[in-house]
Order: sequence, then structure tokens, then C-alpha cells
Amino acid sequence: MQKIISYLINNMAFYPDKYFQASIPKNSSEVFIKAIDGTKLLGLMLENNESDKIVIYFHGNAGNIYSRIPDLNKIRNMGFNVFGLSYRGYAKSEGEPSEKGIYQDGDAAFDYIVNHLGFKLENIFIIGRSIGSAVAVNVAQYKKIKGLILITPLTNAKQLSKNMGFGMLSSFIGSVFDNKAKIKNIISPLLIIHGSKDDVIPYKMGVELYNKANNPKQFIKIKNAVHNNLSDEHGAEYFKAIERFLHKGYILTTNSFKQAATGAIFA
Repeated sequence: MQKIISYLINNMAFYPDKYFQASIPKNSSEVFIKAIDGTKLLGLMLENNESDKIVIYFHGNAGNIYSRIPDLNKIRNMGFNVFGLSYRGYAKSEGEPSEKGIYQDGDAAFDYIVNHLGFKLENIFIIGRSIGSAVAVNVAQYKKIKGLILITPLTNAKQLSKNMGFGMLSSFIGSVFDNKAKIKNIISPLLIIHGSKDDVIPYKMGVELYNKANNPKQFIKIKNAVHNNLSDEHGAEYFKAIERFLHKGYILTTNSFKQAATGAIFA
């Protein structure tokens, strides 16, 4: 039964795209690293020689890292080095995606940034979007990094499957993609961004994670945004929030924490 559940979860959770493009931005390169199980992974390194800080980006469950190049480049232009990982089974990365596998991929990316490139923990930001939030939270646990940004994060797969109408099947899922259990282990400054009308991962999940997280933390509600239009239709507000956090580590006052949890907008 558990093998069937795992098969269903992996098939519902991942939509890998093997397509890749040959052109990447200037001063960027394709990098190949290995996960602990030997799986060869692709990463895109966008360099900014004027910065000693880096942003590690973990993308969502569809497409691959090439389709995120515009977002990666925007973040680089904010004044940072950027490393975007393509999970196993995506683009030029080997293997097939699974929860355990993409966690290993995330660990491999972090290890490459710290032990190969030599970035200090206090100069590392991690961004995780959608299912990438689970990779980001898993990697960032117990680490005193510069900051963690979760974009449209889920609480866990069980709650998400219930929300999607899977009924009894949800009770068999177990602790899969469990950000809700791990968020208490985050000890770095935290920013959560969520669209108020998210049609894939409910807005309330972002709020629930925020409420369970340690201080310092900030919640940004993008009014009327759905899951997949944050960076285009709401790009000005969305990227402004990211840039402010990366540069200033902007954290709300204690009184504002309660306001954010009830859905206040901080743009």
C-alpha cells in the first residue's frame, strides 16, 4: 500500500521538463554537481563579481531551472550571485524526482556553495517556491544563514491533498513534504510571500506556516495574486519585497506580527 501511495505522490507532485535551452545570460554557467547517491545534477550559476553574497533558488514542481532564468537574472541584478538548481529528472539532471531525492539535491547544492565555492553561511540566502519551499526548509533547518524566503509554501502534502479533494486517500499520505513540522527548526530571518487568491496552494497555508515560525519573520500578502502570476502580473510588488529582504533583512515590529497573520498587506 505504501509503495502505491509513494508512486501516486511522486506522480502528482512532480511534472519534470527535460527541455533545455542552449543560451544562458552573460557571466553565467552551467554547473554539474553530484548528490550523495551519485545522481548528477545541473545548476545554473549567475555570477555577480561585486557581491560576496549568494542566493540559492529552489524552483516549483513544473518546468525546470531554465524557465526560471528571468527570475534568477532579476535577483542577480539586485546585487547578488545566484545559484539555481534543477532537481533530478529535470532538464539535464539525471534520475527521477522523489521527495527523498530532491532533499538530497538541495543538500548537494548547499554543500557545493559552502564547500566548493566557499561562501560563508552568513552570506547565503535560500529561496524556495511552491514545492521548492519543502527543499528550502529542509536544507535551511538549524543553519544560521542570512535569510530564508518561502514563496507560496505548502504546510504539508496531507493537508494539500485534503484541500484538493482526495478525501480518505489523504489519511494514508503520512508526513510528506512536511514544512509544518520543520518550520520550527528555522533559526534564520524568514520571509513568506503568498498570493491571497492562490489557486494551487491555499493562502491560509502560508499564514499557518508563518504563525508556527520563530521570530524574526515577515509575511507579505500579494493581494489578488494566484499561484503562477506573482512574477509577471504582480512583479513590481513581488520583486520589491524580495529585494528589500535581501538588502535590508526587513523585519516587521512585534506588533505587526499579529497584523500579518490576519492578512495585512505589507508591500
